[in-house]
Amino acid sequence: MVAGLELRTGKDLARISRELREMNNRELKKRFGKKLRQAAKPMVPAVRAAIRQIPSKRPYSADGLRGNLSRATRLEVRTTGKDAGVRIRVDGRKMPDKARSLQAYMEGLKRPWRHPVFGHDVWVKQDPRPYFFKTVRPLGLASRVKVNRAIDRVARDIS
Repeated sequence: MVAGLELRTGKDLARISRELREMNNRELKKRFGKKLRQAAKPMVPAVRAAIRQIPSKRPYSADGLRGNLSRATRLEVRTTGKDAGVRIRVDGRKMPDKARSLQAYMEGLKRPWRHPVFGHDVWVKQDPRPYFFKTVRPLGLASRVKVNRAIDRVARDIS
C-alpha cells in the first residue's frame, strides 16, 4: 500500500481492458490509454538521458551506438489482450542490423560483449554499462501510483 493506494497487478489491468472491450466504449478506452501513457511518459526521456551519459571515449553522436539506443527507446501502452500493460522498451528491432541485441549487452543482461576493433583484426571484451534499470527503478513507484489511479478511475467509470 502506497499513500493509501493499493498497488495493482497486470491481471487488474487485463480485467479492466476486458471489461472495456465488452462495453465497447471508444471514448473511455481512449481516455484510459491516454492516462496510462501520461503515467509512464517521464521515464522515456530519463532513459534516453541515461543512454547519452554512458561513458565512452567518443563524444555522443546521434549516429553512433548511443544515439541508436536512444532513438530505439519508446513507450508502449496496450489496453487489450494478455499483454495489457505499460512498458518502457529499448527496442532491438529499431537498431541497425548488427546491433539488435546491443541494449541487452550494454545493460549486462547477456554474456560479456565482444566486438572487433575498428580497422584491426582484434576482438575485445567490453564491460556492460548498465543504464536502464538504475534509471527506471526510482521513477517506477511514482509511475505505478499514477497507473493505479488511472485504473481506479476507469474502474469507477465502468461500475
